[in-house]
Amino acid sequence: MSNEVLDIFTRTRALLRGHFVLRSGLHSGHYFQCAQVCQRMDAVERLATLLLAKVRDAGVAFETVLAPAMGGLVIGQEVARQAKARYIFAEKEANALVLRRGFTLAADEPVLIVEDVVTRGGRVNECLDLIRAAGGRSAGIAMLVDRSGGAARFAVPTVSLLEMVFPTYPADAVPEWLAKIPVDKPGS
Repeated sequence: MSNEVLDIFTRTRALLRGHFVLRSGLHSGHYFQCAQVCQRMDAVERLATLLLAKVRDAGVAFETVLAPAMGGLVIGQEVARQAKARYIFAEKEANALVLRRGFTLAADEPVLIVEDVVTRGGRVNECLDLIRAAGGRSAGIAMLVDRSGGAARFAVPTVSLLEMVFPTYPADAVPEWLAKIPVDKPGS
């Protein structure tokens, strides 16, 4: 399966090489621009099918999908559509994720967080906090790509379609070979 997933990312030009500043502020020579995959509904549908199968294999039961904006929006909605689940999203307000637009959770409502790429897990942790504050229950986390190679750990069942570890560097420790490449901050 990981070969198929990697082929989809390569075919859609979603796996980029260069010098990138990630949302975390870290620098990397690789970047997953999942927005490129999201242009192709056949690819989104297939990735969601594969991701939902892994969620079900992990025994994760949920009623609602929560996706953090921007990265998780398209894949989150497709996972919810295929699962026939409710779909909501969190968006930034004052540099923090919040539930807006009247989105609420019932007491103990089981919620699956769906994200595109996780490097350190910041947005996923914000979503876990949102679910807890809204009275829901975090049932699990599903991501297309785990860039941490499993280092980003969460207290609920977590699945990914692809685990890849690319070196990342703080701004003050960028290697010379990478510093020679013009910086790109493609956005999340």
